[in-house]
Amino acid sequence: MNNILSLLETYASDNPDEISLGLAHDFRCRRIEKNMTREEIATQSGVAVSNVARFEQKGLISLKNLISLAITLGYVSEIKSLFSEPKYSTMEELTQIRRNAGKKKASTHNRKC
Repeated sequence: MNNILSLLETYASDNPDEISLGLAHDFRCRRIEKNMTREEIATQSGVAVSNVARFEQKGLISLKNLISLAITLGYVSEIKSLFSEPKYSTMEELTQIRRNAGKKKASTHNRKC
């Protein structure tokens, strides 16, 4: 039970710094579970060791490097599905989401939602 509460506390914050540090902690745990050193994951992912270390210590990483690390650890579907489903907290938000479904914005490069 304490383990579940600890996990919930990690992601309960809306603070970007705390969330990034939580992600970094979880990444480090997954890397260690796979018995990989920072050097090994850096080599396999193409992310510099210094960037892996900075991520684990400070939670700082570029999106592209985060995706590369996720792919290397086998989290392709999780990273791809991050924004795949609409989120709403009220019926009004849901109505607005449905109203806007399929709309394109100004750029012609946007894929249809």
